[in-house]
This record gives sequence, structure tokens and C-alpha cells, in this order.
Amino acid sequence: MFSYVDKTIREQLVNNHQLVDLDIEGQEINGEGQPFISVLGPVSIPRMIGDREVMLEWYPFVRRVELAHVLDAANEVSGGDSEAFRELLQSNMSVNSIFALPGFREAENPLVRVHSCCLTGDIFGSMRCDCGPQLTGAFEQMLEAGGGAVVYMSGHEGRGIGLWAKAITYLLQDAGQDTFEANVSLGLPEDSRDFSEAAVILRYLLAGRAIKLLSNNPHKRAHLEQGGQEISEVVPLISGLSKHNIRYLRSKRSKGHTLPEELLSADKLPADSQPTDKLPTDSPPVDFANKD
Repeated sequence: MFSYVDKTIREQLVNNHQLVDLDIEGQEINGEGQPFISVLGPVSIPRMIGDREVMLEWYPFVRRVELAHVLDAANEVSGGDSEAFRELLQSNMSVNSIFALPGFREAENPLVRVHSCCLTGDIFGSMRCDCGPQLTGAFEQMLEAGGGAVVYMSGHEGRGIGLWAKAITYLLQDAGQDTFEANVSLGLPEDSRDFSEAAVILRYLLAGRAIKLLSNNPHKRAHLEQGGQEISEVVPLISGLSKHNIRYLRSKRSKGHTLPEELLSADKLPADSQPTDKLPTDSPPVDFANKD
């Protein structure tokens, strides 16, 4: 459905190479083959990173879901199988994005953050997780490294369960469950995220070149590599630690996330319980104020 654009405007965008259909391998489709995702852009997005104004290149992309697939899923729902429709809404009806620093498409081995949408952390500034500081820190690390991109997966709220269910899990967490147990209590998967689209768009924009993945989640690397995206290195991204998310981060570490145990001890928490801007990693903090 999201593939629809008024015919005249669509022709204009296609002719200007601003609307491109890709197959599951990240190759352009020119009227033949089965499209997997459609990509728009680049669209210019000015953004402040630290104290610098940077003109990002925005590529919105969406999985091609045609009306026939929606009707098939709806028929399954009427037969009592609501899981099929939930998966369709979760995985296939979200507009995702890449926000790339200038020169990303020509970059060799750039830093890339594949970031799951977190409205509460990214937008509202919630300290129950580390998502907002991670997003800010990713842009700062990429600028310091000379380039990179954030792949923003908008359908990944609550590791794929959606904002409403996520709010319920917060109440369950307040009653004693951890973040993974709360998902399961609602009859939902611990983690239902799908990174196949991220792998496809990266393969397209970088023509198959490798990336350095900015992440603490080894499962994310595995999913991207299964999708054909080569990863030369994984770079840690640790930020935003506070008393409000320490149990959340410990739960993630128990599921295999590469978070140093010593950083999650009580004596490492900031005295005022505010998120730290950047906790120690292998790389020194970036001083944007004094950077040329």
C-alpha cells in the first residue's frame, strides 16, 4: 500500500532517481522482478550535532506491502488467527529511515547505528532506558569518525510490541518483572524485531561495502549478516546509565548484550542519578566545543 504514489508524481520521482524499488538483495528493479522495499531521497535534513549544524541525507524506505497481502492477513484474522495480522502491522507497515552524514554513499567502512524506535526515550527523554542518549551519542561518534549513518527502524517500539503494549509492560516492570518477562506476560515475544530491511538498504547505499556496527547487541550483528550486510567490526555504544535504567541494562546483559559488568555496579552510577553523556569506552569522549 505504501508503494502508491500519484502516477504523475511517481513518474517524476522515478525519472529523477528519487524513488527507487529494490529487491531483497538490495539491487535496483527497473520494471522487472519483485520489489522488496521502496526508497525515497535523499531529502536534506539540517540537524545540530553537538555544536555543529550538519546537513543530513534522509532516505525513507518502506517494505512493499500490496493490498492483496493485507486482505489475506485480514481473512486469517477472521478465522481466529490474529498473529498474522499483528505481524503484518508490526513488520510491514512502518516507514523506516536512514539519516546519513554527507558522503556516506562513498564511504569506506563507515560507522552505522541500527536504532530501534523508542518514542519514550528518543522523543520524551525517558530515563527508563538508554535509547535517547545512545541515539545522540551515535551521531556524535559518527561525526568525530568522519562519517556514518543511523538506520532508524520505526516499527521496533518495545522490541517490536508497539507503544501501547510497551506502556503496559512498564506497569508490569514496576510490579517486579524485567523487560523481557513483561513482554512474555502479554503473550508477546521477548524480541520480535526484523532487521532484514536494514540490511537491504545498507547493501544498496554502500554497494555491498562493509560497515562498522555501533551496537552492544550481538543479535543485531547476526541478523544483519544473515541479510548479507558485511560487518568488519562492532563498536560499543554505552551511554545514559542511571538508577532508573540499571535493572533494564542488567536484563539486557543477561540476554547477551556486551555491557561491561563493572559499569553496571551501584558505585558506578552518577551521584545525581542523571544519565551520563558518555561512559568510558575504547574511544575518548569527543570535545565538540574545542573541535576545529
